[in-house]
Amino acid sequence: MFSLKGKNAVVTGGGSGIGQAIALAFAKQGARVDVLEINTEAAGETVEKIQSEGGEASAIECDVTRHDHVQEVFDKLGTDRGLDCLINNAGIAHVGNITNTSEEDFDRVMSVNLKGVFNCLKGGVRQMIKSGGGSIVNIASTVATMAINDRLAYSTSKGGVLAMTYAVAKDHLNDNIRCNAIQPGRIHTPFVDGFIAKNYPDKQEEMFQKLSEYQPVGRMGKPEEVAAMAVFLCSDEASFITGSPFAVDGGTLYVR
Repeated sequence: MFSLKGKNAVVTGGGSGIGQAIALAFAKQGARVDVLEINTEAAGETVEKIQSEGGEASAIECDVTRHDHVQEVFDKLGTDRGLDCLINNAGIAHVGNITNTSEEDFDRVMSVNLKGVFNCLKGGVRQMIKSGGGSIVNIASTVATMAINDRLAYSTSKGGVLAMTYAVAKDHLNDNIRCNAIQPGRIHTPFVDGFIAKNYPDKQEEMFQKLSEYQPVGRMGKPEEVAAMAVFLCSDEASFITGSPFAVDGGTLYVR
């Protein structure tokens, strides 16, 4: 079950955190993985890990905010290998509310988190139509449908990602393209450690515990747990699932 053998997958932002975990999990399940990253060194490290375990992968430099560049990347991938699975994971975080979020910061978050997904969906769907279908997973967030303090721009971008998920799923039912979203809760990644160290240098352990206990299950999630959901959604076992958001959040959305 959940085999991805013979499938060609693209993972954006696959150089670290959730994206890297997804790339590794897809390769382990038999997929050939193209890691699209603006940070080529990070992408190379992911590829090395995959290859060291006998998997197939390539690192491709890609700035998801550049529309024409993204289309060129997907055109080449479609010509060389075809495309079966697309994971739109690339994104950036931002802390701020309406009074202290600058126009520049708002535009930057939208450019990466929302327009970046649009650009990759445009390229990915075109290739999937040519090849007869495929599966798309967009990484949204719990804050796409709930409010937490000081996440105005980030929440707005992820709400847009969720809306695009529904639209693509609806528009391409007859193209044999499935499109779903994952809503991760707080996942323990290097970003979380850096955020705590920067903002709470004198009480890092206390803040880590507080952030962990925010989830009803009492801990943060692991990148591998989000990756497992992505594997399922791109597997043949999920062939009856499209246009749906899946919370991987320790009960944050529905068990609070």
